[in-house]
This record gives sequence, C-alpha cells and structure tokens, in this order.
Amino acid sequence: MVAGNGSQALIQALPRITSPTEAAILGPTYGEHARAWKAAGHRVREIAGLEDIGDTNVVVAVNPNNPDGRTITPERLLDLAGRLAARGGLLVVDEAFCDERPDLSLTHRVRSGLVVLRSFGKFFGLAGLRLGFAVAATDMAARLAGHLGPWPVAGPALEIGTTALADREWSAATIARLTEAAARLDAILSGAGLDVPGGTFLFRLARHADAPMLYERLGRAGILVRAFAHRGDILRFGLPGGPAEEQRLDRALRG
Repeated sequence: MVAGNGSQALIQALPRITSPTEAAILGPTYGEHARAWKAAGHRVREIAGLEDIGDTNVVVAVNPNNPDGRTITPERLLDLAGRLAARGGLLVVDEAFCDERPDLSLTHRVRSGLVVLRSFGKFFGLAGLRLGFAVAATDMAARLAGHLGPWPVAGPALEIGTTALADREWSAATIARLTEAAARLDAILSGAGLDVPGGTFLFRLARHADAPMLYERLGRAGILVRAFAHRGDILRFGLPGGPAEEQRLDRALRG
C-alpha cells in the first residue's frame, strides 16, 4: 500500500512509471485518467466495454463508475488482470466510490498486473486533506513509492486519516445514512419527472429531456449540479445536506 497526496497524485504517477503504450479507458468516466495517460505520452482510447480492449496493454476502470454508478464484478476484473499480466500489461481499478460497496473491492486481492486506487476525501468529506492510496503487488508498489519520493503525505493528513479509518462504527453508521439519503434523493428526482439510471451513495445520475433548462433553473436557485458536455440530457446530483436542503431541491425542481 502506497499513500499519496490524494488519489489524483497517484492517477498522475502511474502513467509516468509505465513504458509508453496504449491505454484503454472504460468510459465515459472521470476525465483525469485519460488526461494523465495522454500527458505521459501514451496513446489513449475510450472503450464502452471490457470486451473492447483488444490487444491493449493498459486498461483503466472506475468501479463503481463516475458518473453512472456502473459496477463490474471482482471476478471479471481479476480475470482481466490475469490476462493483462500474462502479456506484461496493467489493470488500474479506481475504487474512489467503493466505500459503501466492500463486496466490490479488490484491495485484499491484489496481484501482479493490478493496481487498486482508493480515495479518502470523498467518503470522509475531507478532500482538502489530500490523502489517497494505491494497493499493488510489492514490485509495483516499490516503483510507485520510489517515484513519489519521501514524505508524499503531510503528517497531519496521516494522523487524521489513521484516526478516521480506524473508526469503523462511524463508517458503518455513515454508510447507512448515505444509503438512506440516496434513496430519498431518488424519490425527489423521480417525483419531479426525472429518470434515475444510476449513481453511487454520494451522487445520483438523472436524465431529463430538457436537462439544460433544469440546470439553469437550479443554478438560479443557488443549487449547483453537474452537467456533461458529451450528454445534454443528464445531470449529476450530489446528496442534499439534510431535510431542509431536500425540500429546497424538491421545490426548485418543480418550478
């Protein structure tokens, strides 16, 4: 396990310690993966499914995915990692939104040819702390740690992170609270005429024929949601902070 200055630093580091090759990004997904591999001199292509990897040596998958919440079974990912490793390749699995789904996590099943990235700030609400982790086989972990150099994470971040990760009672209660809040948000969105095709316990993806109009209306009401250039009919909603915020969103959606 290698700690880094946020998972973003690890996303940027992995391409730099990998010989130039072709990287397939399972998308659409978090855009920084493709940007980091391109910036390091790799050829990058987006694929719609793992069956499209062809003879690519590097594959990146976010599980659960951002923004649609798509999930991939651990068995399928492990099989892919084994096939890639056999030809000297690499599978990168970004588990930034996996805290609520430990059944999907590969952190305890790492092997040659597989790197698992974990975020800290999302689940604990401490993005400014800048702490993330890469879990990999010993040789890859050593290469990554060597690239990052000494002291990649500030002492206060290590102390706070250690305390937070050890508090399993808080984590269990928070997972339950977020799961219930996600269900309430789904009900609000559905009640306002939006379709909810997916998401995670921290955000929901919603579809509407006139999403740009809703985006404008919500923005004027001081409610910020995520729009997507590649799809004009979808919006991503973060979980409201509590009952008052849920009611405010409901009113704004209904105009």
